Amino acid sequence: MNYKFKTKPYEHQLKALEASWTKSYFAYFMEMGTGKSKVLLDNIAMLYDQGKIDGALIVAPKGVIGTWYEQEIPEHFPEHIEKVSVLWQANITKGQSKKLNTLFKTGEELHILIMNVEAFSTQKGVDFATKFLSCHNTMMAIDESTTIKNPDAKRTKNICKLAPHAKYKRILTGSPVTKSPLDLYKQCDFLSSELLGHSSYYTFRTRYAVMKTANFGGRNVQIVVGYRNLEEHSEKLKAFSSRVLKDDCLDLPPKTFMKRIVKLTPAQEKVYKQMKHLALAEMEGKQMTTATVLTQLMRLHQITCGHFTADDGTTKDIKNNRITELLNTLEEIHGKVVIWAHYQYDVETIVEHLKKEYGDNSFVTYYGKTPMSERQDNIKKFQDLKSPVRFLVGTTQTGGYGITLTAASTMIYYSNGYDLEKRQQSEARIDRIGQKFPMTYIDIMAQDTVDERIVKALRKKINIASKIMGEKLKAWI
Repeated sequence: MNYKFKTKPYEHQLKALEASWTKSYFAYFMEMGTGKSKVLLDNIAMLYDQGKIDGALIVAPKGVIGTWYEQEIPEHFPEHIEKVSVLWQANITKGQSKKLNTLFKTGEELHILIMNVEAFSTQKGVDFATKFLSCHNTMMAIDESTTIKNPDAKRTKNICKLAPHAKYKRILTGSPVTKSPLDLYKQCDFLSSELLGHSSYYTFRTRYAVMKTANFGGRNVQIVVGYRNLEEHSEKLKAFSSRVLKDDCLDLPPKTFMKRIVKLTPAQEKVYKQMKHLALAEMEGKQMTTATVLTQLMRLHQITCGHFTADDGTTKDIKNNRITELLNTLEEIHGKVVIWAHYQYDVETIVEHLKKEYGDNSFVTYYGKTPMSERQDNIKKFQDLKSPVRFLVGTTQTGGYGITLTAASTMIYYSNGYDLEKRQQSEARIDRIGQKFPMTYIDIMAQDTVDERIVKALRKKINIASKIMGEKLKAWI
């Protein structure tokens, strides 16, 4: 095709595109950081250029729908195509309703609707998506498709019911199998009910899982105790998918920076506004000291992280979306990961959830409460590629200096500190002699909060503490 790329594709992206672009269904099993979003957007553009589609429905988790709308589409979508892009919002205001209605105006433009996967648990979201699909020849794509792996989930059932109304279908995920091969059934069922050769989840499970009857409280339950026929399973996937691991893509830039956005919960928003108002009230007509400013920023930051240290020293939990976003992100990543948090409380929260999701042997820690006698052994376990340890969780204050963590090429900042030196030093733990692969750095941040200011400043290499001394607090909050 005489197609004009807006941004130059890497070799692995071209291969995935060439394998998929004319197919009615395809799976991009491409690890986070390898640019699967660009591949999908180029595929959409190519099909539009050929007159095959005039609509695209992109479904993604809450943490990334904003990235699709604000970053991926503006950066990669070719300029020669006129388009209308709208981001779905559950609370439809008059202005939002006007934007949504532009998706149904007649014309030559490509219409792009971006919806969060959670919307498909609601009748309002399903009805709107149905209307969009009925009005256009559409490419429907599920980003981070492991979000529809549960066959009993309402959103999974609704999305699979809508699938036949789309002319083209794509799924995108870095780790299609997060816990078991059975994770793939509904993801592939969305593409086509015939792909895996089984008419139901239960016949699929019978083929690939070893089942055992267990008795719980007098009730017999079938549980999975092992898997079989996995080579057959793998061969079937190859016919309609492209598998790309970051470690195999040596033409990637040495460093890629990404962000995952979470929204404050109502409980967080209430406390955050109270603290913000208090900080502003304290500065009215007064000269605030740097120490006071940093204390207020720290408290605002704690709130965005999901906890709050009161004046009496006690720490209280606040319901938040941050840990859920971390776990969703980890599902998309292949291999070992370094996870940094600013507060010890955050480290302990992360560890608690990793135990539940991945087991007691899946992680080691490196923070203030990690005994000195265990620290070097923890690094050794993490660096051992044969070790079951997949995650190192720590604080940049303790683990950000002097240690080597090159077994990982992905680093996640669950929460950031204000110290530029600690950020730079912690980034360097995977960027050392012995690192053979391109590196990915992911920041989790709360939307419209001090989080965004902190990360922006760190990315620009600004020393936040120094900057605050020369600016009023109001510029930050």
